[in-house]
Amino acid sequence: MGVDGMRLDAVPYLFEREGTNCENLADTHQFLRTLRQHVDAKYPSRMLLAEANQWPEDAVAYFGQDDECHMAFHFPVMPRLFMAMHMEDRFPIVDILDQTPQIPDGCQWALFLRNHDELTLEMVTDEERDYMYRAYAYDRRARVNLGIRRRLAPLLGNNRRRIELMNGLLFSLPGTPVIYYGDEIGMGDNIYLGDRNGVRTPMQWSADRNAGFSRANPQKLYLPIIIDPEYHYEAINVEAQQNNPSSLLWWTKRLITQRRQHPAFGRGTIEFLHPENRRILAFVRKFGDERLLVVANLSRFVQYVELDLSQYAGSVPVELFGGTAFPRIGMNPYLLTLASHSIYWFSVPAEKPTETVARPSGIAEIRTNRDWDRLFDNSGLRLLEAALRKHFNRADVTGPWRTIRALRIRESFRIHCGEKAARLAAVDLEFDRGTPETRVLALAFATQEEAAGWPAGGEPPVVAQLSGPQPGVLYDAFNLPAFCDAMLKTIADGATLTGAADGELTAWRSAAYDRLRGPTDELLLPALNVTEQANRSIRYGNRLILKFYRRIEEGLHPEVELGKYLTEEHAVEHVAPLAGAIEFRQRGRETMTVAVLHGYVVNEGDAWQHALDHLSVLFESVSTLPFPDPLARAPLSRRLGAGAPPPPDSVANLMGSYLALTRLLGIRLGEVHLALAAGVERPEFVPEPISMQYQRSLYQSLRNVLFDVMDKLSRDRARIPAELTEDAAHVRSLQPHLLQEFRSISERPILATRIRCPGDCHLHQVLFTGKDFVFIDFEGPPEQSVGERRIKRSPFRDVITLMRSFDYAAYAALYGLASGRGKATGAVRCEDQPALLPWALAWRAWVHDAFLEGYFTTCAGASFIPADPDSRSTLFRVLLLDTLLFETSNVLQSRPLWLGIPLQGLLETMSLRRDADSTAAGRAPALAGS
Repeated sequence: MGVDGMRLDAVPYLFEREGTNCENLADTHQFLRTLRQHVDAKYPSRMLLAEANQWPEDAVAYFGQDDECHMAFHFPVMPRLFMAMHMEDRFPIVDILDQTPQIPDGCQWALFLRNHDELTLEMVTDEERDYMYRAYAYDRRARVNLGIRRRLAPLLGNNRRRIELMNGLLFSLPGTPVIYYGDEIGMGDNIYLGDRNGVRTPMQWSADRNAGFSRANPQKLYLPIIIDPEYHYEAINVEAQQNNPSSLLWWTKRLITQRRQHPAFGRGTIEFLHPENRRILAFVRKFGDERLLVVANLSRFVQYVELDLSQYAGSVPVELFGGTAFPRIGMNPYLLTLASHSIYWFSVPAEKPTETVARPSGIAEIRTNRDWDRLFDNSGLRLLEAALRKHFNRADVTGPWRTIRALRIRESFRIHCGEKAARLAAVDLEFDRGTPETRVLALAFATQEEAAGWPAGGEPPVVAQLSGPQPGVLYDAFNLPAFCDAMLKTIADGATLTGAADGELTAWRSAAYDRLRGPTDELLLPALNVTEQANRSIRYGNRLILKFYRRIEEGLHPEVELGKYLTEEHAVEHVAPLAGAIEFRQRGRETMTVAVLHGYVVNEGDAWQHALDHLSVLFESVSTLPFPDPLARAPLSRRLGAGAPPPPDSVANLMGSYLALTRLLGIRLGEVHLALAAGVERPEFVPEPISMQYQRSLYQSLRNVLFDVMDKLSRDRARIPAELTEDAAHVRSLQPHLLQEFRSISERPILATRIRCPGDCHLHQVLFTGKDFVFIDFEGPPEQSVGERRIKRSPFRDVITLMRSFDYAAYAALYGLASGRGKATGAVRCEDQPALLPWALAWRAWVHDAFLEGYFTTCAGASFIPADPDSRSTLFRVLLLDTLLFETSNVLQSRPLWLGIPLQGLLETMSLRRDADSTAAGRAPALAGS
């Protein structure tokens, strides 16, 4: 027995120095070198293991030149193993190992899945941390500090396949695997114990008293043994598993034995394969003449993969555990099929073919002898759920890339609508890929006679047909005025409804409700409209507007949180005031926001349509004019608060009052940000400094986005219009330059703060009243989780999003691109477009300048604006590139015809290279169909 080495706890903080974060100090490294010399001289077979919870490029310093620590924990790998499994995507693993520097030959990384502390999430981005919490720490009691306090088995749902897969990866990746005691038998934990003690309970040796750990009185134990039924010490213990050759303990022993027999696992190099199927992680380990192929299925479903093993043509792969010979490798792709969460180890050397999901045609039919409302009883749910599954597939809510695997009505509430009744339901959807979702569905019933009386062209969406004693149709209840009235009354009364499964639908109104509602005797007629994001909005006269979310999830919704803050605590005049909300609650689970009520803003349309209308008039005015030279030198708004000369008279005359209005929009956005930064009495709104740790985290996020977008541009070439292929290829060639740009964000401190931001600040989310602007819809990006939308960020993101919205407006007006949110009046002839392009670019440049001038003047001196011009420019430029990459990904999937706009934005931004005086002249994006 004895001691093989020493773990150096929190080694980066051995010494302290004022004005630093105490990491990587020269004193620390000098002490480690002295300690290493002593250990090598006195105890040559012992090793030093550094615990440095840092990014790999920082932790590698503790190896020195093979003269400090022998080993160091590789903290960032651990959470990414779990992330990759839940995302069913190999990228997190491949990416972090790609960032891991080479280490001295005599040193080694220590890899682990769990340890005596929490599953630390310090070395992940804010977005990744939110994702991990939702995936693995649903119960908030499982969270501690910046991590998750769970053992391996509970963390993976006690799923033997997942446990084996994770250990198989742990033992095959570069480094030395470390197993935490008890994980080899699948021990449980106790999250109800304080701090990290839940994963430090006594080892379960047998079914005897105290699990064989001690003969003491059980009350004398420092921590209690596990008596949870699923992980009870009488069932989960070494003695029981030692007697069962199929136990997890014996499987782990065999795993260790196999690894010991193959030096390539411990000392070999690693070469990742890149099959199209991203659910498959494949790599080759090489050491001397030994070659080991590892193929892992990260998905919970069966997968197949084609591997390029042509360099090993003629070899016969042999599976290590069973010694089974597989087919000989040839020059063609090597095909393998893998069961869910399985892993192969071979001695010797991926998105599935693009598939289009067939959507069912026709409306689902429910044959029943019962009243339609009884379908929500337990005995009728199966029929209704089958019909809803067909409805959701037919409505294409899943997109063309996934199908619904399971549907369950979580809860439903009976809504009294005068003489009729309706149902508001929460429906859980599980897909063949991606994360599950909960949708809101409102249903009402109409007899055949009532449906026959619907006006032609005004029929509500039909969900299902009912046949039986009372035939009719189930339709979208949002089209029933009595239902809309009932929902408003629910908020006005602050009512609580109890559902079929004992859930609660709770409504509340804000302090501003009475003022916004107006006289109680005023009749508010409901009118339905559908937004582009498929949320349902009901307008009540000119007083209120109630928005129902298409997709709901647990957690405090940012639109409610920000709305209440900006209405009741730090009121901002030019933000739509919050009037109330409807929330869904279940015992033991967090609240889900179903709908939000705002005061209605009387308007002349949104800022997007206002921009299109102005551009239409501008193009008509200048269509016969030559392009004047002063416009050609209009600034591109890269001064970021440094001031800019007023536009020449020729510009001012053509733009009219629009530049003043654009400047006003910048002022209004600045006022919103200043209010959000003033909430020092609320932890949720206290500004947080942009630390070096955050900057490194941001860099990691940017890397993730970059590699994902480049991968999509390579994989989805069939979606790229032919006229855009050259631009797409050019953008792909910029990958190393973009990576270098992103790296700049982590190279020196940026002295500024990040705050809560509205997010998704497009011109569509701003109403024009005729003389001013009002911000609405603080829902945030719908593709992000509720937790992710609440993360504090630099407000530059909102500024950039609005600027980019102006860019899209310029191109939409010039080329007649339809957005679903309005279109410019009139049309520009194709033959006039080349001549008008310089005008569009000049308009864009001067609008940017006016908008930024208004914003930076309003926010001058604010903590969230870096005082240093270089830091301000670096942060702005990096976030602009991030936005452009996101646009590229989003547009490629949803509107390929618009792809030229973000591609051109990337090419322009990279070509400017921080040239603050570049002109607005540029070339037209090769818009498909233009």
